[in-house]
Amino acid sequence: MTTQPPRTEHSGPKTASVATDLPFKPQLVKAVFRDVTSLHVSKSAAWAAASVTRTVLTEIVEGARSAAAEEGRKRLTPEDLISAIDRNVEVEVGSAWYLHSPTFHGRMGEVRNADGALVSLRERRGARTPSGVAGAHRFEAGVRRLLRSRGVRAVPATVRDLDGIASVFLTDLARDAAMVVREGGVKRFGTVSLMVPGEPAPAPLLKDPLLALSTRRGDGRTVGGDDVLAAGTIQLFGDLRRRAITEAAQRTRNTPAN
Repeated sequence: MTTQPPRTEHSGPKTASVATDLPFKPQLVKAVFRDVTSLHVSKSAAWAAASVTRTVLTEIVEGARSAAAEEGRKRLTPEDLISAIDRNVEVEVGSAWYLHSPTFHGRMGEVRNADGALVSLRERRGARTPSGVAGAHRFEAGVRRLLRSRGVRAVPATVRDLDGIASVFLTDLARDAAMVVREGGVKRFGTVSLMVPGEPAPAPLLKDPLLALSTRRGDGRTVGGDDVLAAGTIQLFGDLRRRAITEAAQRTRNTPAN
């Protein structure tokens, strides 16, 4: 029996590994951007948006997996998603989806008008379905890839809700990235810090390196990778924000601008 020589792994450019590593493909991300803006979307912007969305969904999936394990279940159910979001306020994204999903019915609480009358769920949804909700079906393949990569199984209703959360989040991220381009930076930058009793307070806002993203460089016709990262500072907060932006910056560091 002859000994086979060890197989040599041929790795391509780093940009190729970035693309294949992400469950949400750049082409799909650009399609979402086209729903909300006519601006050109660079490759680095598409990959940054895909990376940020992956980090957010991964955090939700891991929280849901922990909730399912406590109940002795191997498949994720919609109730596990609710538990994951209840336990970690940093992943409470996709509020538009919460208004349309049976899983999250009533999650946004009661809303009353100026006269004190209760506003019905139908009125709050409005006559027009948000593009992120309408296009949620596009994310099923990416969600299933993400679940497989984490070694997790989920019932169809859970996949549907993860579809919706991903779609709505990415739509909002694209809209804010376009706003960053139009306004020349982040004009409504803010931060939220979670403090634990007995532990030191987080660094003051002025020492936050993410503030560097609040000043934009580049032309006014193209959404770049930094514009998406700046949009992430609007959509996210806390440790999840820092991790999502750091991972996206690392993934797109060697990405061509256009």
